[in-house]
Amino acid sequence: MTTRAIKLGPFIIGNNNPIRVQSMLKIPLTTFDRALAQALELESAGCEIIRIAVPDKRTIPFLEPFVTGLKTPVVADIHFDYRLALAAVEKGVAGLRINPGNIGSVQRVRTVVDAAKAHHVPIRIGVNAGSLEKDLLQKHGGPSAAAMVESALRHVVILEKLGFEHIKISLKASSVRSTIDAYKLLANQVDYPLHLGITEAGPPGTGTIKSAVGLAILLHEGLGDTIRVSLTGPPLEEVKVGYEILKALELRQKGTNLISCPTCGRCQYDIMSLVHQVEQEIASCDEPLTIAVMGCEVNGPGEAREADIGIAGGKKHGLLFRKGTVIGKYRQHDLFSAFQHLFRDLSRKNQP
Repeated sequence: MTTRAIKLGPFIIGNNNPIRVQSMLKIPLTTFDRALAQALELESAGCEIIRIAVPDKRTIPFLEPFVTGLKTPVVADIHFDYRLALAAVEKGVAGLRINPGNIGSVQRVRTVVDAAKAHHVPIRIGVNAGSLEKDLLQKHGGPSAAAMVESALRHVVILEKLGFEHIKISLKASSVRSTIDAYKLLANQVDYPLHLGITEAGPPGTGTIKSAVGLAILLHEGLGDTIRVSLTGPPLEEVKVGYEILKALELRQKGTNLISCPTCGRCQYDIMSLVHQVEQEIASCDEPLTIAVMGCEVNGPGEAREADIGIAGGKKHGLLFRKGTVIGKYRQHDLFSAFQHLFRDLSRKNQP
């Protein structure tokens, strides 16, 4: 699906531009030093959009120094109080996440829209299955995909009547099926950019699986312009998982791609320890290299040969490949040091 383009900070969102990875600050902005430190960690990890909660006026004085302290665009998440949205725009946020239907009269919404227009700030309409309007819950018999879509379209109509179309939309539920159905239904009715996520997905283990399943299905079908993996855990994990999902679908490539053998009775060396060492070595590398660590002669040589660096282990020795060419045969306990030397040499040469 080709969506219309909107500008968010330095990025153009939609219209087949790169899918951007987002996370959300997990501590109050009023604890400023801790909040900025967490945001800078996210920025260093490659987070491209940072959303922050603006629950009340106590947060407002911290917005401007927070925004100016980052290179990453900041989106203010606001509910109910239109004055918070106005203040956030004045303090320099790159985007707003509001639902215009819950911030008061048409005149109040118009005031926010006028400010957003003047400062070139897009608005994300964020519909959540857990906070749908009561009449829609009654009409649809609960928080269904159709109910979420009808809620989103209500908010869209409010903005469109005020001449505002720099809109992005999200439809999130903790149910993977409902989320998928909602986005597909909406995509048939509007061409605004879509922000994808499975809300309240859970802790990193189960939440990663739910998010990967839901987002991958939608992304593979051409839906989605930004994503957030919502986990009950550190926000850095959300960014990591987000990039891994995009990498697996070959939509974005950030960091190394590690291919490793699951092992079976044919494996004759401690591949699990070697994979752990390799994983630690490549963790901070942002270059798009493919590394293969394989366990036996069945699939090992083929996978290793296709990688930028490949290890094909054997009973007492293993082969080390560089871009399809065997560069040496090493004893098992020397394999990692040989890999490490080659990886550092190759990664340096790949640096711009």
